Amino acid sequence: MSLLTSADARTSQVDEFAVLFDQALHDHLHARLDHAPELAAHLRGMVLAGGKRIRPTFAWWGWRAAGGTARADAVVRALVALELLQCCALVHDDVMDRSPTRRGRPSVHELYAARHRRERWAGSARQYGDSAAVLVGDLALAWADDALVTAGLPADALHRAWEPWQAMRTEMIVGQHLDLLAVARRDESLEHAVRVAALKTAAYTVERPLHLGAALAGAGPDVVACLREFGHDIGVAFQLRDDLIGVFGDTSVTGKPVGEDLREGKRTPLMAVALSRAQDRPAALRLLRRCLDSGPVSDRTVDDVRALLVELGAVAVVEEHIDLLATSGLAALERAVIEDEARRVLVRLANRAVTRTA
Repeated sequence: MSLLTSADARTSQVDEFAVLFDQALHDHLHARLDHAPELAAHLRGMVLAGGKRIRPTFAWWGWRAAGGTARADAVVRALVALELLQCCALVHDDVMDRSPTRRGRPSVHELYAARHRRERWAGSARQYGDSAAVLVGDLALAWADDALVTAGLPADALHRAWEPWQAMRTEMIVGQHLDLLAVARRDESLEHAVRVAALKTAAYTVERPLHLGAALAGAGPDVVACLREFGHDIGVAFQLRDDLIGVFGDTSVTGKPVGEDLREGKRTPLMAVALSRAQDRPAALRLLRRCLDSGPVSDRTVDDVRALLVELGAVAVVEEHIDLLATSGLAALERAVIEDEARRVLVRLANRAVTRTA
């Protein structure tokens, strides 16, 4: 008889996948280091510096949920694609947001810019850093495709996986563009902010990874629909939690500056709710817009805005919406005809995703 409780057993299974996945990720990167050594070194450093492996973990349990058992090694290798897609998104996102750090270390564009200054090369250090980082992100995307195609999947499984993989890449890029548009157009509507969250994060963080995993296992349309509904709601809740962490997170835990989203003037659902609730308070509106429109933001302003977001009730509204999404997502999962053990793990992963602090 096993000495593990059912919860311990589920934790052990998740940890076992993490070990297998990290080995596959190391192998995939190591096999390609000689292909583009200058870019690959920073790509490898970025990927291996940390990360929660959320996307491949949801995909793996989507595969397990749909009854996947055969060719497990090939599936693990294929899911490396998801972590490399995430790397592409993060590297490009840091350039667009001018983020100086990522995972407690300098962002990729900052590393290249610092080398340019150190070596006293010609031209603009910032332009060189940004350009090199874009190439690192592009390389991550190319190697993501390589991971999926060369994993050793049966032809029919690869064919089934291609639809969610194509959709995931496109949705991620479209969501990123909508985020840029929101800043350029000063779009502060809650509807637009939620749409960005759904495309930029929810789709490629939870919904499409589950879809990809289920497709690899040959799941039927009813199972795919339930998993996608679950993934959409948990994914949006994940992003809303991320918005709260981006404002209130602890630097020692997140590896990012305190209140970074405020300093970057991000048009998040949290900020959209706050703006709508501050319409009859001119001083509060001015303070919020100082983050959105005025460039550099002081530590004092960050502290004042954080207090205002609580006072206006915006934080409470977002927390309530996270709870509603978690409830609706778990209800969709309950309707799915899937493996019981996978269902239990997916519930635990969902709870972790919406209650995390980093």
